[in-house]
Amino acid sequence: MPAPADLLSYIDKNADAFIKRLADAVAIPSISGDASHRKDVFAMADWLNAQLKQLGVDTKLVDLGRHTMDGEDLPLPPAILGRIGNDSNKKTVLIYGHFDVQPANKSDGWDTEPFTLTINEATGQLIGRGSTDDKGPILGWLNVLQYHHEKNIPLPVNIVFCFEGMEESGSEGLDELVVRESKKGGYFDGVDCVCISDNYWLNTRTPALTYGLRGLSYYKVTVAGPARDLHSGVFGRTVHEPMTDLISLLGTLVTPQGDILIKGVDEMVDAADADERQHCTNTVPRAIYEGLDYNIADVEAAARASIALSADKVSVLMGRMRSPSLSIHGIEGAFSTAGAKTVIPAKVSGKFSIRLVPPQTPDNVDPLVIAHLEEAFAKLQSKNKLTVENLHGGKPWLADHRHWNFEAAKKATKAIYGQDPDLTREGGSIPVTLTFAESLGVNVLLLPMGRGDDGAHSTNEKLDKSNFLEGSKLLGTYLYELAAIQK
Repeated sequence: MPAPADLLSYIDKNADAFIKRLADAVAIPSISGDASHRKDVFAMADWLNAQLKQLGVDTKLVDLGRHTMDGEDLPLPPAILGRIGNDSNKKTVLIYGHFDVQPANKSDGWDTEPFTLTINEATGQLIGRGSTDDKGPILGWLNVLQYHHEKNIPLPVNIVFCFEGMEESGSEGLDELVVRESKKGGYFDGVDCVCISDNYWLNTRTPALTYGLRGLSYYKVTVAGPARDLHSGVFGRTVHEPMTDLISLLGTLVTPQGDILIKGVDEMVDAADADERQHCTNTVPRAIYEGLDYNIADVEAAARASIALSADKVSVLMGRMRSPSLSIHGIEGAFSTAGAKTVIPAKVSGKFSIRLVPPQTPDNVDPLVIAHLEEAFAKLQSKNKLTVENLHGGKPWLADHRHWNFEAAKKATKAIYGQDPDLTREGGSIPVTLTFAESLGVNVLLLPMGRGDDGAHSTNEKLDKSNFLEGSKLLGTYLYELAAIQK
């Protein structure tokens, strides 16, 4: 059952208004990982809740409690639960998204103000923090709702919404909510399938459906020594320096070629044989890497530099989709502003994460990481103190892309873009995906709106205007195909 042609033309006709709404959303700096912006995350929740109510969604804000972040006790932003439609003859789809964003400052290297949506008329790019991750996709659903609300046309399916404001900080408090509301009589009881639009095409050309995500373990390793910062001219070569120790530790984690040096981590994952590289061999088929519309130029275009680890497309794809990776993200407590300050920091912390693939989990990787760091630190024979923390994490996820939920999305993609989607496993992590799958016992689909070069966590994050509009049409068409397809 194709979407009404009127829906598709409605989205085109209202493009300016929809972009203005996206600009309003981007203007709220809802950075969940910065305590000073916690009020903005709450403001974003209120803004989105009001938008949903205006479009006929019955909503409620759910208090998720409190947590401690960087030593400060803070209230968690509320989750937004919503429902529209309660027809027992229709399928019920749960839509998930998040309204928090990564930190962003103009000084990071942005060409524009990150919280002012900038329209590049020459390229059609909508540039701003959260434009593609994940405010644009959330508003794509609102665009579809607006059509049905204004035209007084019933939706083809029942929709349950679950939007959160802590995804960029480990989705704290959400797992417990999902587990609780998935039980009989809970808010999510009766859901037939789940759709999440919080990922991206593999490239800039071909739409995609995603059936796998890597998990995540995010670590903070701290080295502390003197009671205060010291003058290097007075104390250099007289004391154990925390920064020197930390740099040594970080250097033991991963090679420049991406090989993880923590014993047992890479070894958990079976090497892919030639059969897996070319064929579907499991009950949950794996991506046929050679057949995906992707090349080394794509990864280097997205990175904006010729720095791919390999010239072999399959090796690069497997490194992104089915292999774990370790990335070092930054150092806290170090002198980083302009000038030539000659301080010896009293305490420094390095942050790194490991992207996990089956059968890895945070629980079975954590002991290996801690043991490795403690052993490496002992070899330094330092009098400083070491602390290792796992800040947050999530398990990897895989789904069956032959399920009717995926079949509906394939038909919708073909209808809007005129081509079949690539079927991909993604390198990023959305921990609640697995929670939905396990708690509800239903199929979970990732239906991306943005392109592979959107730069979701980077400077100059963007969403192409064409993807925002065609992606909104895709989401609406998916609902109609979902209604028509046989379970």
